[in-house]
Parts: sequence; C-alpha cells; structure tokens
Amino acid sequence: MSGNLNAKVALVTGASRGIGRGIAIALGQAGALVYITGRSSNAENTTEPFAGGLVETKYAVEKAGGICIAVPTDHSDDEQVKSLFDQINSEQKGQLDLLVNNAYGGLRSLREANGKPFWESDPSLWDACNRVGLRSHYVASHWAAKMMIQRKQGLIITISSWGGLAPIFGVAYGTGKSACDRLAADMAVELKPFNVASISLWPGIVGTEHFHQLLEENLEGTEQNLGFKAIADKFNWETPLFVGKVIAALCNDPYLMQRTGKVQIGAELASRYGVVDEYGYLPASLRSLRFLLPMGLPSLKTRTKLIPDVRVPWWIILLAVLNSPKI
Repeated sequence: MSGNLNAKVALVTGASRGIGRGIAIALGQAGALVYITGRSSNAENTTEPFAGGLVETKYAVEKAGGICIAVPTDHSDDEQVKSLFDQINSEQKGQLDLLVNNAYGGLRSLREANGKPFWESDPSLWDACNRVGLRSHYVASHWAAKMMIQRKQGLIITISSWGGLAPIFGVAYGTGKSACDRLAADMAVELKPFNVASISLWPGIVGTEHFHQLLEENLEGTEQNLGFKAIADKFNWETPLFVGKVIAALCNDPYLMQRTGKVQIGAELASRYGVVDEYGYLPASLRSLRFLLPMGLPSLKTRTKLIPDVRVPWWIILLAVLNSPKI
C-alpha cells in the first residue's frame, strides 16, 4: 500500500477521531497529502463524549510518514466549509483528488435517544443526525465537485452504513444513511461525464471509541480483558485504519468508474484488493456466511475460519429485513 497515492490531494472530514482518523492515517501512509477537518483542534477543547482532536490526528498521520494539514471546520456552518475549499483550491492550485465525507454530528444524541422510539425522542434528533451528516456531505461534495470537474478526475466517497438497509439506531439515523446512498448514486450520474466517481461506502462494525465503550458496558468476566486483536477476531470488528486502507486501494482501482454510483462494502473490497488490517486480519462482510452463521449459531463462533466466505445475495438480505421488525 505504501506510496500508491503519491502526489494526490485528499480531504477527510470529521477526522478528529474514529473512522475519520483511521482513514487520514492510511491515506497519509499511502503517500497522499491529507487535509483533515473537525470542530476541535485538540482533545482538551472538545465536549464530545470521546476525546479526540485534529492536533492528535495530524500527529498520528505525520508519525505514519504522511503529510497532513489540519483545518478546524464546523460542517454545520456553510461559510466555514466554503472557506475550507477556498484554502485547498488556493494552496493546491485547484487539485483535489479525493473527498471522504465522514463528518457526523449525531453521536451524542443517538446515545441519549438509545432505546426510545422516534415519537419519544426530541424532534431535534433528526437535525443532530442529518445536518452534520447527510446535509454536510452534500455541501462538501458541491465544492469538491467544482474542483474535480475542472481536472476531469476525482473520487467522492460518502461514508454510509448498513443502517441504510436495516433498522439499527432508529428512524433519523436509518433515513439519513439511506439518503446518503441515494446522494452518492445521484451525484454519480451527473459527475460521470467528467470522469469523477461517487461511491457510498459501508464499513462493517468498526472498533471506534464509541464501540469500545459500548463493548465495555456489555462484556462480562474474562472478556473484559481481551486486547483489541482478540476482540476484532471474536466480534468481526474492523479497525479504523482498515477502512482507510480499503479507501487507499479503491483510489487505484483501474475499474473505478464501473463502481461509481454504487454501494460498496468495505470488507468485500478488501478481499478483492488483498487488504488486511494492521494485525493481518481480514474481517468478513456482514452479509457473508462467515459472519451470519455464528450470529444464529453461537457455537460456531470459535470455528469461523472453517465457514466459507460466501456472500448472501441481496434479495435474501432484503427479505430478511422486511420480515424483521428490528435488528
């Protein structure tokens, strides 16, 4: 993976921590000059439930051998977003090869609304999930597209999730993720004549700070002492860096324009490109028998490597979702 994005310019929104930080590090490792955004310059200035800041991410990218430019940006403020793209346009002479739409502002609100039906949650939950999320992805893509079409090349990746297919974190979240998939698809139609690709990417279960806390709250006994590598193997977790390595490989796919407008599953791309995480592990797709069978038959969890990595057809997944009130 080293050096395959040399001379490329990338922007990762919402890179203070979690998936965004992992993506930024992987892109920097691969040779790209990486711009990162987030509301907090450093962890001490954030009011979010999980510490993280642009300074920490910038240091991590540079430690991995990359070049990183941090631009504190509130993606709910359109003027700040315009200023961000003006800066990139000026400093890079109009070059922007990759935009990763990852910024998301709904984490705190989703935790507070956990377990409540939508009518018992405050209506502001919708804006919390979709203002810095769906809307901010549209705005960032607007400015990125203006730059990319001039050079007739580029890739816009919108980080979405399986929540666009099945109910996971509630109505506001799921509707927003479904709309992200449609956003990527419709942008692809208009961008294709300019050789610019637009893709919706579904990671699996990513071991972010948020999921670490959720796991710690639910694990018991000896499981609480498991290291990340053992946890990833046991629960089929993906690391944030793994998601970034998949994106770095996707950027060099010679058939990229054949993928534009489509939902792409991170683990399935990784299998195609030969990508593994920093522990040498390749997580299974969430629609693979290797993941699904142990969910129904817990006794198989210790024998997952013996289960074939066969993907369940989409029509079966959709049928299961339609007949299941909640996952």
